[in-house]
Amino acid sequence: MKKFNNRSGDAPKKPRGDKKESGKRSSYAKKKDSTDKIPEEKTEYKGRGRNQKPIFGKVEDKERKKKPFKKPFSPLKGGKNKTDEQQPVYNLKTIQKTTQTDADEIRLNKFIANAGICSRRDADKLIENGEISVNGKVVNEMGYKVLRKDRVVYKGKSIRPEKPVYILLNKPKDFITTTDDPFERKTVMHLVDNACEERLFPVGRLDRNTTGLLLFTNDGELSAKLTHPSYEIKKIYQVTLDKPIAKNDVDAILEGVTLEDGITEVDDLQVLSKDRTILGIEIHSGKNRIVRRIFAHFGYEVIALDRVTFAGLSKKDIPRGKYRFLEEKEVINLKFMNKRKNKKRPK
Repeated sequence: MKKFNNRSGDAPKKPRGDKKESGKRSSYAKKKDSTDKIPEEKTEYKGRGRNQKPIFGKVEDKERKKKPFKKPFSPLKGGKNKTDEQQPVYNLKTIQKTTQTDADEIRLNKFIANAGICSRRDADKLIENGEISVNGKVVNEMGYKVLRKDRVVYKGKSIRPEKPVYILLNKPKDFITTTDDPFERKTVMHLVDNACEERLFPVGRLDRNTTGLLLFTNDGELSAKLTHPSYEIKKIYQVTLDKPIAKNDVDAILEGVTLEDGITEVDDLQVLSKDRTILGIEIHSGKNRIVRRIFAHFGYEVIALDRVTFAGLSKKDIPRGKYRFLEEKEVINLKFMNKRKNKKRPK
């Protein structure tokens, strides 16, 4: 065998393993470079599946031309939808402990909220930012009290507490429950925008594909009580399923359903059709999409969902897409309903 001596001028030979490692590194670098060049696929919300979980898919390359949104009919403006119904003035002194006068003090955030500017929490932010002045002086003190006769100014305009307004809408499909939508979709506010001059907001919410009763008001205190879980406001829905419901599933739902956010109790459940696909469900929970999630838990898909009763109010004589003002007696009933908490339901 010939021996090869390493001469002083010769470069040392690299072991074969280094070639393999360098080859691996170069291939890895190529792969890394190639992956970097691949653009990330954008996804968008496509809706919900049978289990009521959100579904996301690829964004379509073709830009869809948005159709200009036409405001739906208003029951208070001409044509077939014209009505002679006038906005009522409610005398609620009978359910107030004392008669309010100009000499009574009121918190500034409540004064702003009653003027229909924003909620009390948002009013605190306006006060903190120095955007509110009282009798010519900027006020940024939390808990500051004013008189009803004081001059309160916001954005250069004097504001006064609004008279209370209560409107009941029979919501149609394809309208989302929000006061402002950045995507310019149809909202429930388009259905009541001509009802009154006061600022309104919906009490609670209904899903886009859910129809039925939705209450609007500028009474923040009543809205908070109607949506608070401790008051257990009764709601009745008519549900249409994709297939007949089994008797054992009805019994299981009445016993209580354990979902990902805890146990949900159902007050009553009745089968309304011979084919057992149309049901009536009474519930007091206000959790998001609760009715659809209950039936999805047992393998049923809700084809149609209609709220027929809310807090003792019914949609009788209110066609789909129309609204009416609440009567004074109905408002008083709502106020009294929320003055006492419901008793604990028997298990």
